[in-house]
Amino acid sequence: MTTPASPSSEKIESPPSPPTFGEAFLFWLKLGFISFGGPAGQISIMHQELVENRRWISERRFLHALNYCMLLPGPEAQQLATYIGWLMHKTRGGIVAGALFVLPSLVILVGLSWLYIAFGNLPVVAGLFYGIKPAVTAIVLQAAHRIGSRALKNGALWAIAAASFVAIFALDVPFPAIVAAAALIGYCGGKIAPARFALGGGHGKGNTSFGKAVIDDDTPTPGHAKFSWPGLVRVAAAGVLLWAIPMGLLAAIWGWNHSFTQMGWFFTKAALMTFGGAYAVLPYVYQGAVGHYGWLAPVQMIDGLALGETTPGPLIMVVAFVGFVGGYAKALLGPDHLFLAGAAAASLVTWFTFLPSFLFILAGGPLVEATHEDLKFTAPLTAITAAVVGVILNLATFFGYHVLWPQGFGKGFDWVSAAIALAAVVALFRFKRNVIHVIAACAAVGLVLKMSVMQ
Repeated sequence: MTTPASPSSEKIESPPSPPTFGEAFLFWLKLGFISFGGPAGQISIMHQELVENRRWISERRFLHALNYCMLLPGPEAQQLATYIGWLMHKTRGGIVAGALFVLPSLVILVGLSWLYIAFGNLPVVAGLFYGIKPAVTAIVLQAAHRIGSRALKNGALWAIAAASFVAIFALDVPFPAIVAAAALIGYCGGKIAPARFALGGGHGKGNTSFGKAVIDDDTPTPGHAKFSWPGLVRVAAAGVLLWAIPMGLLAAIWGWNHSFTQMGWFFTKAALMTFGGAYAVLPYVYQGAVGHYGWLAPVQMIDGLALGETTPGPLIMVVAFVGFVGGYAKALLGPDHLFLAGAAAASLVTWFTFLPSFLFILAGGPLVEATHEDLKFTAPLTAITAAVVGVILNLATFFGYHVLWPQGFGKGFDWVSAAIALAAVVALFRFKRNVIHVIAACAAVGLVLKMSVMQ
C-alpha cells in the first residue's frame, strides 16, 4: 500500500506559480530598502528569499549566475539581481531589478549627504563622525583581511599583493595600471603555472535542494535568454547610445573640462575598475576625486564611506556622496542652487557608474545561459584579486593616517581615536560583530566624548 503524499510534499515536488511582473517589482523594491550588509549580506538575503522561501530559481542556477557576476567589474550583488530579474521577465525585468537595487540607496544618500555638508559642523554631527572614522579604518582593514584570506593561497599571489601595495603606496602608480599589470601576470602565470592561478574560494556548485523552482536546474532556457548576434548588437548599440548621448550633452552644454563632464568620464572609468568589490575601486576614486579633481577633502572621503556602510544598497554607492559633495561644494549650478547641483551630480555619477553593470548582464547573460557549467579563464581575475588586497591595505593605511594623525605626523597622535579603532578591530575580528552595530557603537562613543568635552 502506498502512502498518499502530504500537502507539504506536493508543494515541494511541484514548483510555485511563476511570479507576475508586479510581484517581482514589489520584491525588488523591498530588497532595495533591506539590502544592508555589503555584498555578502545582500547575496545572502537574495538566496534566502529567491532560492529558499519563494523558490523562483534553483540553488544551482542561482550560483551559476553568481559565478558569472563574480567575474565582472562592478557590484556583484546588484548584477545578480539584474541577472535574475532579466531571466524571469526579460529586459524590463532586469532593468527594474537592477535599478530598484540602487535607487533607494541613492535617495537616502542624497538626503544624508545634504545633512552632512549643511550641518556637519554642529557638535552633535561632529561627535558622531569622530567615533565613526576609526570604525571605518577598522572596517577597511577587515575587508583586506577577508579578501586576502580567500585570495592569497600561495606565495605567487602574496607577492602580487605586496607589489601592488608598494606600487600604490610608495610609487603612486594609478590603480588602472596596477589592474592591467596584474591581469597580464595572471594571464602569463595561468599558462606557466596554472595551479598557482586557479580561482580559489569560489562559490562552487549548489547541491542543496529546496524543492522544485520556477527556474529549476533542468528548466529550458527561455527564448529571450538565448544568444543571438542581432540581440548582442542591439544591446551593445543601446549601451553606446545611453552613454554617448548624456556624455555628449554634458560636453556640449558645459564643456569637456567642466566638473559635470569630468564626473561622467571619471566614473565611467571607475565602473570598469571595480574588480574585487567597492573597496578595490575606492583608492582609484580617492586618487581622482580627492587628489586630482579636488571634489572633496580626504576626511570627507572617510565620512562618505561611513555613510555608505550604514545605508542599504551596494557600497559603491559612496560615489553618490562624492558627486553630491563635489556638486554642492563647487556650486556647479550657482550659489542659489547648491542642493540641486549636489543632487544632479550624485544622479549623474550613479548613472555612469552603474550603466556598464546593466550592459554586462544584458549582453553577457545569453552567453552564460548557453552553458550551466562553471566559467573558466579565471587566471587574470585571480591575479587582479590578489593585487586588490594590496590596494585595500593601502586604503586602510591612508584612512589610519588621517584618523590617528589628523593634523599630520608632526602635530601629535590621537590616542582616543586609536582606542576606538582598536575596539572596533576587536569587535569585528574577535567577536564577529555586524558592521552597522560597530559603526553605531563607535558613533555613540564619539558623541559622548565630544559632549563631555563641551560641558
